[in-house]
Amino acid sequence: MSGPRHADRPSHTEGSPLDPYKLEVAPGTVHETVQGWVPQLATEEELRIALEKAFDYRGDVMLTLKDNSKLEGYVFDRIVGDSLNNSFVRVIPKDGIQKLKIAYANIAALSFAGRDMAAGKSWEAWVRKYWGKKASGEGTLSLEPEFLE
Repeated sequence: MSGPRHADRPSHTEGSPLDPYKLEVAPGTVHETVQGWVPQLATEEELRIALEKAFDYRGDVMLTLKDNSKLEGYVFDRIVGDSLNNSFVRVIPKDGIQKLKIAYANIAALSFAGRDMAAGKSWEAWVRKYWGKKASGEGTLSLEPEFLE
């Protein structure tokens, strides 16, 4: 006695919702440009949304704290709690290497000050530059990252 073959299962028939040819095409991602944006932080929800975008941003942000001090740096982590007092953003200051932990409740303003290093077509520009160097016969080709305009 033999059971059903794998190919005879309903998931492998034509018109199945799991058609592999349709699964191979994934929708693209729309990247929001926030460089230069200064969000209004009137509500707790607006602050949380702005700090999530700051975490996704690949450039420096300028934080103005409630004591009127300013901090420019890269947001590399956040800890989301149930209130602003126990939610934190972690920042590497632009002029230092010591990581700082700042409570959401201490943030008065935020601006996306620095250049977004992931914006634009940096990968395509790097590949174009790489193949240009290779075609011109330049000696050693490096796969190390470099600054692209």
